[in-house]
Amino acid sequence: MAADFPDLIDTRALRIWIDDQFNWVVINFGEELELAFLPVLHLLNGIEDLLLWLPWYVVLVLISGLSYLASRSYAVLGGTALMMFLLGFFGMWEPAMATLALMLTATLLAVIIGIPLGIAMSRSDGLQSGMLPVLDIMQTMPIFVYLIPFVMLFGPGKIPALLATIVFAVPPVIRLTNLGIRHVDPEVIEAVTAFGATPRQKLFSVQIPLALPTIMAGINQTTMMALSMVVIASMIGAGGLGYQVLQGIQRLEVSRGLLAGLAIVFIAIIFDRIAQSYGRKMQQHLNTGG
Repeated sequence: MAADFPDLIDTRALRIWIDDQFNWVVINFGEELELAFLPVLHLLNGIEDLLLWLPWYVVLVLISGLSYLASRSYAVLGGTALMMFLLGFFGMWEPAMATLALMLTATLLAVIIGIPLGIAMSRSDGLQSGMLPVLDIMQTMPIFVYLIPFVMLFGPGKIPALLATIVFAVPPVIRLTNLGIRHVDPEVIEAVTAFGATPRQKLFSVQIPLALPTIMAGINQTTMMALSMVVIASMIGAGGLGYQVLQGIQRLEVSRGLLAGLAIVFIAIIFDRIAQSYGRKMQQHLNTGG
């Protein structure tokens, strides 16, 4: 029989100390943090209310039109319209709009946070060296671990679900923004530098436009990762399609879980096609010079 690993430290005391420190943060700063994140909650509720206020056919036309503008393909347009129609046909329209609002809000905030961080990483090797292990941890940490501190701070509800989703989904857009800017052709950078371009001009006029297809791939991955959190987030009050799946598990209703799962797949396919088509169109635009 293998010998047990020796107890080098008192892990129970360490866990108690960590819990006590976090409880101190909750007691002393919980209300302030909740007030600070109220605008985020208002943004999420505003997007959800708008999607539910608009007639279903208007939402269908808007998203289908967006898919056509990105792809210029009638096949993508027809597929998007069909899948949007099936969301309502299966009785999943309202939960789908709640899920869509959570996904869009999380993706928007992740992009707002992630692109500046990716740009900063691309300009500093030291920051990149420090950030890469953090991003590795964020992407490999079990999803449920994210929920614990946010639920302690804010209680069950949409804010902890949204924040956990952002933390889980933001690494790809940071990584690929950094990667895209670093891989811009050095000769192009030398050419614009020779013409007297400032660092700001080089960034916004050359580096970001040339890195845009890679950045779009990061946004696409972030969108898919945000959507993958909906079932987990439903456990702490996010609602939407994830809650339908959770109810299917709790009640052993295969049909409810299956239909909600298909609705999640439809949303994932729609936004994956839109992001990929837009990324390909930008790449073709760059390759043709114009």
